[in-house]
Amino acid sequence: RFDYQELLHNSSFCLVPRGRRLGSFRFLEALQAACIPVLLSNGWELPFSEIIDWSKAAVIGDERLLLQIPSITRSVDHDKILALRQQTQFLWDAYFSSVAKIVLTTLEIIHDRIHSHIARNKIMWNSLPGGLYILPQFSTNSEDFPFYYSLLGKSPSQEFTAVIQAVTPFQSQSQPIVKLIIAVAKSKYCAQIIVLWNCDKPLPLKNKWPSTVVPITVIEGERKVGKLLVLDPSHNGHNFSPCLFPQTMNGRFFPYDVILTDAILSLDEDTVLSTNEVDYAFIVWHSFPDRIVGYPARSHYWDSSKGRWGYTSKWTNEYSMVLTGAAFYHRQVQKAWLYYHYLYTHYLPASLLSMVDQMANCEDFLMNFLVSAVTKLPPIKVTQKKQYKETMMQQGSKTSRWADPDHFAQRQTCMNSFSSWFGFMPLLHSQMRLDPVLFKDQVSILRKKYRDIERL
Repeated sequence: RFDYQELLHNSSFCLVPRGRRLGSFRFLEALQAACIPVLLSNGWELPFSEIIDWSKAAVIGDERLLLQIPSITRSVDHDKILALRQQTQFLWDAYFSSVAKIVLTTLEIIHDRIHSHIARNKIMWNSLPGGLYILPQFSTNSEDFPFYYSLLGKSPSQEFTAVIQAVTPFQSQSQPIVKLIIAVAKSKYCAQIIVLWNCDKPLPLKNKWPSTVVPITVIEGERKVGKLLVLDPSHNGHNFSPCLFPQTMNGRFFPYDVILTDAILSLDEDTVLSTNEVDYAFIVWHSFPDRIVGYPARSHYWDSSKGRWGYTSKWTNEYSMVLTGAAFYHRQVQKAWLYYHYLYTHYLPASLLSMVDQMANCEDFLMNFLVSAVTKLPPIKVTQKKQYKETMMQQGSKTSRWADPDHFAQRQTCMNSFSSWFGFMPLLHSQMRLDPVLFKDQVSILRKKYRDIERL
């Protein structure tokens, strides 16, 4: 006897003849099993054919030429078969894998019909991440999204904006944030530095900030303000702009219109990085603009004894998250919005954002969940000189959230709440770390481009 499901999953082509009604359940079975549907139903209107190019995922046959089907399928080369099967999986996952997705896809198609001037094009519907993740309020221009760079022969700009989250007051020039600003500003790819002043203490005087060759913009947190108030006086060569932003944990992912570069380098104030490390991470991100690329890595696992997802900060041979305390990710210029920031602010439900704010925790997890759900890819870890340490900050009356005994337990809770909302675990494990060519090779240090990364 044959197992039907096993046959489906082991077959390259699945015959889908005319059913009793308008469609055939065999069609969705074939999509789910990554089996290329061979359709024999003249005049059948395929589901969502208004936006889906079925020629990239199915073989459309003719009922009157049934005997030619074997020769037609044999003529499809192996590369084409692989491409067709991959497309069946993408379409199934994006639009047909649940009733909710089928309904949402239907509603989004109706939306595009009504608002035809901002309708998504077929490239967006037929390639990752799919039309449901392309919010037309953000943009409907394919060039405004990092996913389509390779298809369009486009590449991101050669500059980045550093966004530093500051929660402790300035007390001396030897503080980590001062050293961080100086190191980042020395990068030849750095266009500007933005400091999110999320501290109860008043802003330092302008002459207390380090002197840099790139402009520094300080955005001051204000709990009751939901918009940006931009003041732009010139001061000693700095574009020193005190502004206002929502003073919450989600504030670091607010879509600020002062960010004009494709790349964002997100940093915590106590991050320790050299200029070489910043430069190398940016070069890696430039090759993977749709991914999170950075340094501090974490991992998730399934705890079968508790029946829930677990979180570990131990250094292991794999990871599934790169924390946004030291990481590059993408923004896009369109109506002054940032795509991942826009998704974070407008796609994710208010319940998750409120949870992050109430805990004052997990905003880095939520961004990793979001990017992995969109890209279906893990982040990328790059090598660094110093081990990333979440050190307790002693300045002032505040201590770091890393010193909070409830911090780890909260992150476990976040892990399960986030996966519950997404309906699956979007995080993916990776065992890849990218190092510079000649890293730790037995050659002269003078021959190495990023030589400082090897120095302790």
